[in-house]
Amino acid sequence: MPGFGKALLFDIDGTLADTDALHLKAFNQVFASHGHVFDRDRASKELMGFSNTSISERFLPGHSPERQAAIMAEKEEAFRKLASGQIQPLPGLMKLLDRADRASVPMVAVTNAPRLNAEMMLSGLGIMHRFKAVILGDELAHGKPHPMPYLEGLRAVSAAPDLSLAFEDSRSGIQSASGAGIATIGMRTSLGHGDLVAAGAVCTAKAFDDPELIRLVEGTMSW
Repeated sequence: MPGFGKALLFDIDGTLADTDALHLKAFNQVFASHGHVFDRDRASKELMGFSNTSISERFLPGHSPERQAAIMAEKEEAFRKLASGQIQPLPGLMKLLDRADRASVPMVAVTNAPRLNAEMMLSGLGIMHRFKAVILGDELAHGKPHPMPYLEGLRAVSAAPDLSLAFEDSRSGIQSASGAGIATIGMRTSLGHGDLVAAGAVCTAKAFDDPELIRLVEGTMSW
């Protein structure tokens, strides 16, 4: 059950860093031979934020579960090669994390990415130690857009949904966080304001130094 404290919960890909273009390139490298080529608009609707299991079931239905998993592992390996040494935090992220640390507000990473990707991203940004927990949708009974990953994130730090904030860039991620009762800020790395608000975001921001984002965080966290 959720607790009574505050927390900040973050998606990783496309939220802490703008990696969607690298994921798109990796998907096209691997999926083209299986008859699927994605542009950015299609990828934002059908790939970004969804679990690997749901993606493989949708786009690789003619393969066995073992072969589906192998193809997805190939895609993730391609992404890690593309992303190695290329990951940069969104503007304002480090200042926000510093402020949360000073206020002793716990932070949680909540992602549908596989563990190797999540750890590479957090380590590459130099912020692995900042997070009290890393919740992986693929390791739960339900990933995003189901609320379970964010409910697990709240539980991990004994936080209350109405006292917390989430940061997401995808439709499925916003649906997951808002479904858990958490006010969610949509990051405009791949989707526009209208799409993010339609998915359930309470506001949107291009980066973490956005004045509206800062005001909402300060108000919710009572900083």
